[in-house]
Amino acid sequence: MKMTLGAVAKSGTARANKTGSWRTIRRPLFLHVGCTACNLCSLSCPEGCISGSTKNMYCPDFDFCKGCGVCATVCPTHDIEMIPEEHGKDCVPGVAPLKAPYNDCEIKKMSSS
Repeated sequence: MKMTLGAVAKSGTARANKTGSWRTIRRPLFLHVGCTACNLCSLSCPEGCISGSTKNMYCPDFDFCKGCGVCATVCPTHDIEMIPEEHGKDCVPGVAPLKAPYNDCEIKKMSSS
């Protein structure tokens, strides 16, 4: 019997099941402002659920996204933020979403300018 040790399954193997319901805490927010179409987010996604081909056109399929944050970690331009699940909006390719709720430092900075 031949056995392969250390085998790795290809990404997107859960396509038969909509596994995005496992996501409970955070989800990616694609800002569509500084994207350079480097494709690192798509290549590093363990579920293979991020698609796009040109600048500011990448979006995840939230039916399969588990909110792991790998895409936000590898993005060299920091154009992906992980936000609380309840603040999530649908991703529209090429459209910059409203920013996630501002933190105290950002509010102070805006009010002082």
